[in-house]
Amino acid sequence: MTGAPLALPDSLPLAATDVARGIGRLFARNDIWCLPEVPLRNGRRADLMGIDAKGLIVIVEIKVARSDLLGDAKWPDYLDYCDRFYWGLPPALDRSPLESAAYRPDTCGVIVADGYDAEILRPAALAPLAAARRKTQVEHLARVAMRRHTALIDPLCAALDSHP
Repeated sequence: MTGAPLALPDSLPLAATDVARGIGRLFARNDIWCLPEVPLRNGRRADLMGIDAKGLIVIVEIKVARSDLLGDAKWPDYLDYCDRFYWGLPPALDRSPLESAAYRPDTCGVIVADGYDAEILRPAALAPLAAARRKTQVEHLARVAMRRHTALIDPLCAALDSHP
């Protein structure tokens, strides 16, 4: 069978993993190192959580569908676990809801990303954690990273891990 190659529309939705990859690349260029899917002590799970060169904690909540963005009532629960909070969105997603007071545009930053790169459209305001909370969060993030790294090196260790 011959013919023209399949043309895909530019508006195909991106997966959250594509958005996470683009944000990870942006962060790496800016000396912010992050992990995906980090469990928090309040039972929530941060889509991306990282530490910048100054030891500040960054959380990114990724949304790839308007319904998911509008229906998410849990996102304020992340603010107690980071110094900066961002929304991570694909370029085609309508960002207008993030301008309403309910989404705290004075506090929350906005990053637009695809599978290759990302751009900060609105910087996140700094809301410093208490020193004791930051220390606890940095230690937690380090332990999650070490568990994941060890499990990559030795799958037997992954089987012994009782943490999420």
